[in-house]
Amino acid sequence: MKNVKIIFLLLLCFEGEIASAQRPEFLKKDSINSSLDGNTEVFYYAKSISPKAAPLVVQLHSWSTSSHSTFTLAKEARAKNWNYILPNFRGENNTPKACCSKFAIADIDEAIDWAIKNMNVDAKQIYIVGFSGGGYATLAMYMKSRHKIHSFSAWCGISDLTAWYWQSVERNNKYASDIIKCTDAGEAYNEQKAKDRSPLFWETPVKQRKQSVLQIYAGIHDGYTGAVPISQSINFYNKLLTDAKEKDISRYVSQADHETMLKTQAFSSGDTLRTIDKRVIHYQKSSKKVSLTIFEGGHEILRNVILDLIYK
Repeated sequence: MKNVKIIFLLLLCFEGEIASAQRPEFLKKDSINSSLDGNTEVFYYAKSISPKAAPLVVQLHSWSTSSHSTFTLAKEARAKNWNYILPNFRGENNTPKACCSKFAIADIDEAIDWAIKNMNVDAKQIYIVGFSGGGYATLAMYMKSRHKIHSFSAWCGISDLTAWYWQSVERNNKYASDIIKCTDAGEAYNEQKAKDRSPLFWETPVKQRKQSVLQIYAGIHDGYTGAVPISQSINFYNKLLTDAKEKDISRYVSQADHETMLKTQAFSSGDTLRTIDKRVIHYQKSSKKVSLTIFEGGHEILRNVILDLIYK
């Protein structure tokens, strides 16, 4: 049974999101031309058939996929009769104009523009959701989107490409090479260019996001059974609290707690009743509208509950 569990967790680490690779028949395809460089950006969408304005789910694809292969939440949004859009924002993160560049961020914003214009969207209920590389893009949109977004939901996201480069080198995976390619660093790693693509080093728009919810989730075994250590989520959460001048030290993740979770893949809080999709919640912190949840799991998104969690 233990071996079966390990294999299951390893399968969850793949960026391809195998279970959602087949495009649902109800999704339609369209495209827009980028206002920055004229590039044609394909996206998939589904309109709500509700007579009233409905929420909009903006799903952001993961690191090594594109809008042509990641449909994780399409059926879930359809079941709620919500609007749904899946932008491409330059596809896989291995070119300079991908990887949360100004072009990729503008592509997502312009896809939202299209949705608001062409679908019956409740502009007060726009949700941005992403897993892994999509979690990375979700954090980037929290920092740089020009839209008023109600809620952001980032799962196993990357916030610091400088740290992730060395974490990927240590794990001997392809992401170190991708970081060099997408930061246009030639054949060698360039730390400053990696910082420039890292939300952890960007200025937080505290006033602009005052009314926005940000939910950050990470599986406690990620980094062991997956490619993104939970420190990527923890450090970004702490950064936002620092930038917002949170004075209550208990709301931060302490260095001791951080190290315990990284080293032991566990945390004893004395409360074993808190769960998410039947998974134990090992650790949880919040400050105003920003929250961090470390759950029992690996590199994964809990698709059965995500839209209920984000609807606040």
